[in-house]
Amino acid sequence: MAISMYNLKFKENSENNDLCSLSLKEKDVETLRESIEDLYYFEFVLDDLPVRGFIGHLEEGGFIPHTHKIYLWMHHHFHIEYNGDQIIYANISTRDRQPVSLDDVTTPLDVKFTYSVSWHDTKLEYKNRAARLGKTSFFPKTLEVHWLSIINSMVLVFLLIGFVVIIMMRVLKNDFARYNIDEEDVEELDQDENGWKIIHTDVFRFPVYKNLLCSMLGVGSQFIALATCILLMALLGMFNVHRHGSMNTAAILLYAFTSCISGYVSSNMYKCLGGDNWVWNIILTSSLFSVPFFFVWSIVNSVAWHWDSTQALPFTTILLLIIMWILIGYPLTVIGGIMGKNFAGSFDAPCRTKNIAREIPTVPWYRSVFMHCVIGGFLPFSAISVELYYIFATLWGREQYTLYGILFVVYGILLSVTACISVALTYFQLSNEDYRWWWRSIFSAGSTGVFVFLYSIFYYYKRSSMSGSLQTVEFFGYSILACYMFFLMLGTVSFFASLKFIRYIYVNLKMD
Repeated sequence: MAISMYNLKFKENSENNDLCSLSLKEKDVETLRESIEDLYYFEFVLDDLPVRGFIGHLEEGGFIPHTHKIYLWMHHHFHIEYNGDQIIYANISTRDRQPVSLDDVTTPLDVKFTYSVSWHDTKLEYKNRAARLGKTSFFPKTLEVHWLSIINSMVLVFLLIGFVVIIMMRVLKNDFARYNIDEEDVEELDQDENGWKIIHTDVFRFPVYKNLLCSMLGVGSQFIALATCILLMALLGMFNVHRHGSMNTAAILLYAFTSCISGYVSSNMYKCLGGDNWVWNIILTSSLFSVPFFFVWSIVNSVAWHWDSTQALPFTTILLLIIMWILIGYPLTVIGGIMGKNFAGSFDAPCRTKNIAREIPTVPWYRSVFMHCVIGGFLPFSAISVELYYIFATLWGREQYTLYGILFVVYGILLSVTACISVALTYFQLSNEDYRWWWRSIFSAGSTGVFVFLYSIFYYYKRSSMSGSLQTVEFFGYSILACYMFFLMLGTVSFFASLKFIRYIYVNLKMD
């Protein structure tokens, strides 16, 4: 980003101001020709308002003979609307003067750029200028693309839900009919017994590293609540698109006040799984995201300080954030942990667990953990892939995202797809007589974060014009944190969906 040479004074009209004169070489003219043919455009930012225009004009006509003419706009006319002392709207007109032809020119080509400024009084209030900007977008309307994305996602949801219903009503019905037999037929069944019934004495065997697992579930639940609250606040119009820090401030405050959710869920699940070192569980829960966030943020902020960038937070702001976490975030995590521990009951597994674990048979490669993670991550990612572009363009560009209703629908679709695919993959895993579903349920859907990170790499190199150490470190640093949040959120949804499904099928199973 750079400061332009245009000199615009508030409420002062001007005509034919000289901007600069250039002598274009043959290489420069050829670069301009190619840019105009590729529909390159420029963008200025005036009081947080994007002002765009094409750098040239392409004129084609005729069939035989075919004409192909390229022109360069030399004069820009700024039209700016204001209300009182506030700028409401701005655009650029390039048709006040004839452009310069770039066909058959002799080099060096001497060009002179000029501009004019016109100020117009308007009755539109400052708070409504976003609506005016949305009605006169420089780019084609993209609402249809959003709806196509939602329709595509809804079809995916219906297919997955239908698939899960078929498993629940048809396949499981057949399984129950085969497994819930009379006692006189038990010997006949024992000869060919296989499938998910045979592992009923191992399926509720508690996993390894249950302290870490419970902490991940707690922090994932916290982020689900945080994301839901942010979207609901956006739907209620509590965020101003011209105040870019308002949503960040709300997210920081909500993270601090929702820490009690992470403490409660983590401690409650940890106590249910027989854990007794709940103090370390609380410490791990409180630091599971805050420590990686502080580490990444320290690197980004240090690089910003090195380049004297305004992106670097001052020391007082850093101190305030640390005090907020110490006085609000951590104490609420402890309070939630104490409540979760005190209200926790037994795990209440519908099947008893044997002391000796059953041997797990080998499976082909297409049923491996890797393939489960690929399928479990790609399907939720496909439900949000189109919307991700607009989110990235808003976060890392100057687009203004206001379609929070669509985003909330996509968010609901994402959680639904995650739950459905988790149930389906868990059923396949149990049918292969593999009872290690605890961690796999988290990683299968949590791998969506990997796909989001791969998309961020694609966006950085193919869709953005960012470069340099500061932008690279900032982009990938915060992208890694966002993907980590995706992993925790969707892993939590996947785990509880799988747990609910497993309890259902084994509660309705007739035991020996």
